[in-house]
Amino acid sequence: MDKVSKIAVLTSGGDAPGMNPCIRAVVRTAIYNNLEVVGVKQGYQGLIDNDIYDMSRRSVSNILDLGGTILKTARCLDFRTEEGMEKAYKNLQDRGINGLVVIGGDGTFTGALRFSKKYPDIAVMGVPGTIDNDLGGTDYTLGFDTATNTVIEALDKIRDTADAHDRLFFIEVMGRDAGCIALRAGISTGAEAILLPEKETAIEELIEGLKAGEYNKKSSSIVIVAEGDKRGAYDVAQMVQKEVKFYDVKVTILGHMQRGGSPTAFDRILGSRMGFAAVNALINGETQKMVGLRGNSIATTPLEEALNMHEFKLEDDLMEMVKILNI
Repeated sequence: MDKVSKIAVLTSGGDAPGMNPCIRAVVRTAIYNNLEVVGVKQGYQGLIDNDIYDMSRRSVSNILDLGGTILKTARCLDFRTEEGMEKAYKNLQDRGINGLVVIGGDGTFTGALRFSKKYPDIAVMGVPGTIDNDLGGTDYTLGFDTATNTVIEALDKIRDTADAHDRLFFIEVMGRDAGCIALRAGISTGAEAILLPEKETAIEELIEGLKAGEYNKKSSSIVIVAEGDKRGAYDVAQMVQKEVKFYDVKVTILGHMQRGGSPTAFDRILGSRMGFAAVNALINGETQKMVGLRGNSIATTPLEEALNMHEFKLEDDLMEMVKILNI
């Protein structure tokens, strides 16, 4: 494989706060190292449609505080086909691009790995950008910290109205396969119960816990439901309401507000570190890898390993704390 001389950067799948600081770091690190750099609009769809443009240092000015992604993002079914990948490869070849930084989650990495195996002359480096924090090889994914803080802010406000009306709120948060947001937000806001996709929901146990809270003179209760739980917030609320008569029961779905907003300092720094490291890894001849944060150091992990590990990081002490601290 030739030495990387021109790098393309794209964002794919669900957006995550911190993607823009990462894009900025990729662009400016590449330029510092005398590499050409281009941006790809709409993720893999942009590779197929040749929606690619040259980027300069000024292309990424004043974007550190912006949520979303200036490159836009999309889910691309065409990239799963041989024809789609071939079009993308031809467009990269025609422009002399031999390095690719992809920012996204497991679907993004799956596509990048397949593409790189088919066309190994394109060096590929992944940056874990997903609010779910559900990839191996990194303690934190880009956007997770911001999304968790967004949920905490919403829960603090909901607690105010719950106390005012003696209400029981069921709050559904994002986390299809991982309950990281739900668990940390629940600990941070004193939620009475947290329902996670990694743990079987015991409705009877939940009801008993809520009754114990009422016995202990609790004026309100909040139950957090990760969207990946087998039962959604509405279904759980209906089952509980049949047995818990002392609360007025309400349901709130936080939805896509969790994806938006200005990234926290943590995500701005993490995105910058990961973008910087991704370019340097490509310069050093690495490919088919992902950059990640382990402890306080940036390290690379093979994409295949990152996809297979799926470390959801639900610490036992946090799970135990919910039972002890929040009743």
